[in-house]
Amino acid sequence: MKRFILSAVLLIITANFMQTFACTNFIITKGASKDGSVMVSYSADSHTLYGELYHWAAATYPAGTMMEVIEWDSGKKLGQIPQATQTYNVVGNMNEFQVCIGETTYGGLKELGDPNGIMDYGSLIYITLQRVKSAREAIKCISDLLDNYGYASSGESFSIIDKNEAWLFEMIGKGEAMVDAKGKTLKGWTKGAVWVARRIPDGYVCGHANQARITTFPLTNGTTSITNRQFDKLYNSDIETVYSHDVVSFAKLKGLYPKDAPDAQFSFCETYSPLDFDAARYCEARVWAGFYRLNKEEMAPFESYARGDDLKNRMPLWIKPIEKVDVRQVMMLMRDHYEGTSMDMTKDLGAGPFECPYRWRPMTWEFEGQKYLHERATATQQTGFSFIAQARSQFPDPFGGIFWFGVDDAGSTCYVPMFCGITKIPEPFRVGNGSMVEYSPTAAFWIFTKVSNFAYTRYNAMIKHINEKQDRWEIQSINEINKMGTHIVEMYNIDPSKAIAQLTNFSNQRAQEVVNEWNSLFEYLLVKYHDGNIKKEENGKFKTNESINPQAEFPEQPKYPDYWYRMIVNDCGPNIIMK
Repeated sequence: MKRFILSAVLLIITANFMQTFACTNFIITKGASKDGSVMVSYSADSHTLYGELYHWAAATYPAGTMMEVIEWDSGKKLGQIPQATQTYNVVGNMNEFQVCIGETTYGGLKELGDPNGIMDYGSLIYITLQRVKSAREAIKCISDLLDNYGYASSGESFSIIDKNEAWLFEMIGKGEAMVDAKGKTLKGWTKGAVWVARRIPDGYVCGHANQARITTFPLTNGTTSITNRQFDKLYNSDIETVYSHDVVSFAKLKGLYPKDAPDAQFSFCETYSPLDFDAARYCEARVWAGFYRLNKEEMAPFESYARGDDLKNRMPLWIKPIEKVDVRQVMMLMRDHYEGTSMDMTKDLGAGPFECPYRWRPMTWEFEGQKYLHERATATQQTGFSFIAQARSQFPDPFGGIFWFGVDDAGSTCYVPMFCGITKIPEPFRVGNGSMVEYSPTAAFWIFTKVSNFAYTRYNAMIKHINEKQDRWEIQSINEINKMGTHIVEMYNIDPSKAIAQLTNFSNQRAQEVVNEWNSLFEYLLVKYHDGNIKKEENGKFKTNESINPQAEFPEQPKYPDYWYRMIVNDCGPNIIMK
């Protein structure tokens, strides 16, 4: 999520810090999608995160090989653990078996950070992806890593999908060891983390955005719910909830939940990540907005909750969409700015005269003794990268898994299909091609940033051109992939390596085509909207005045909206009045 943010900051989490920890996930189950795919979206948001596409090639290692655990946020070495003898190909956050993991940080209680843990949340994601073939295997792998090596981060929500299922996994550390007066570890305290994982019912959609969302959950062992001490039952299809055996008992031991309170009434998020106004308005509101797009009738009554006005009116953990969802709709969920709601970022004064749905930081501010906020929508300027992962069970894994990848602001990026079986990352997305403090003319991140940052200056005019390009390239890619199906499957059945080579070539070529298009788009926007003017066009070309050499015809100079003029007059009218 946020490489290079100091790990110490991760341990100081209250809702007031949600402006820093700000990622968004939507999870679409198989029965809720139009094509029967399982999908998850993720925006990796941070003011210091550079957008690039990670890759770990499949490999084998001799027994006894050790691997370094490097904290994703800070680059700090946390320790060593035994390497798996066989690791799998991972492209971004998706592996060759169509398993994908996304995340959002919710932080939770400050005292539950463990300074002695080895496994940070980023390492949990990428080490797990290299070792598992299904979502349920991922749950067990994460649990084992936590138990064996301890947890080094704050509260996290993971989205875990494979080609058949989708799970929400929420965890938090246990803090420093609890000891008695003699310095002995108290009975009942073990290192690691407490957690709950719930399978999202088929046909439903879930989401999370920097606030823990699992409340109560079934504790009936052996039927639909098991603890991590019963992993022998994990692969039974009727198991829909898995949790650490001490998720309730640890809370009682720590004094976070009354010792005499019924276990069945225990709420994970109310205990480990209590909700307040900030968490609702900055975090839950983003989930609500996505749900609202998919089922307005059901979700409209929860707008007061999303606004932080009525925290008791808690919205559901998952919803059933009115209609089944396709991958393009999920892309659009990631581009949301609360349009059409009471929090619409294009309508208030902060949007300026050109309806820009972005606010520069800080998010909270004070004026004449009163505190105010800027909204935090799903689409935001400080995104390093975002993706929509699509797992399709009807196709061979290398082709079935599509990792739709984009860099910079999700609102103006273009999602490019990276198949999970590819063996080469496109040069514009490759790690090391530029950085947050090093411009590269061939890096997709900087090319997309040029477009987005220029568009912010006259947003309502320029975003239309960006949307046209998004429509063209994303829809074109979807259509081409649909046409590839039969051909790739036949090729894969005859020669898997040849099929993977073709997929690699397709992803690499498409990435370069899109980046070239965005470079041209920046040049076009710069010429058309130069100096606040808007040059006229005819038949796709800028109009010129041939009578005085091929100079540009006099450009349009549209007025500011009346409400903007009114504010100017109210501010300094007597000083600028014409006489």
